[in-house]
Amino acid sequence: MRIPLFAIFKRQLIGNTLTACWWMASCMVTYYSIWGLFATHLQKDLGLSPGLIATPVAIANLIGFLAMGFWGWIGDVLGRRWSMILPAAIGLFVTPIYLLSTDPFWIIGGFLLQGLFAGAMYSQMPSFLTERFPTEVRATAAGFCFHQATIFGGLVPPVLTFFAINHQMGFAIPMLIGTTCGLISVIVALLLSPETKGHVFQSDLVVT
Repeated sequence: MRIPLFAIFKRQLIGNTLTACWWMASCMVTYYSIWGLFATHLQKDLGLSPGLIATPVAIANLIGFLAMGFWGWIGDVLGRRWSMILPAAIGLFVTPIYLLSTDPFWIIGGFLLQGLFAGAMYSQMPSFLTERFPTEVRATAAGFCFHQATIFGGLVPPVLTFFAINHQMGFAIPMLIGTTCGLISVIVALLLSPETKGHVFQSDLVVT
């Protein structure tokens, strides 16, 4: 009996598996660096009211949701990888706009702008993750790569909080470091990954 989990680490698949895990982990680190502690940053570092905290977070999520439709279209035109590399690269330049500022206008405005780019680079995640693997191991590979990434993502809030509080840095600088490192890692992992746009799949692929 062949076990799909072992098959994704065989020679013909291990490179793809490892870069998929790298890409997914980088996405999770970026996601939690952007979204996980932003409300805490507004409350603890800037002392904003609950209404001023909840509103930009809600609007940024809506912007990200709408922007994913655009980047999804880009994925069908330019390819899966570039529809994520481009918003990640633009997000690198957006990040310091709001995390190195002390002006609430720039902080909130930059965060909303980030919803268009790094906040919306996940549009291809379901399709790209599943398209990377043969039929026989697709569900196992996608589940493994996704859930190992959530381990890294789950570590982000406590690690950033540790540096923010114990080293008296505030939340902005740890978030800046986490977002920047995560986005760079996303770009490199995608550049080393295969392009799946236009790939023809067969239902009788065999993994040996």
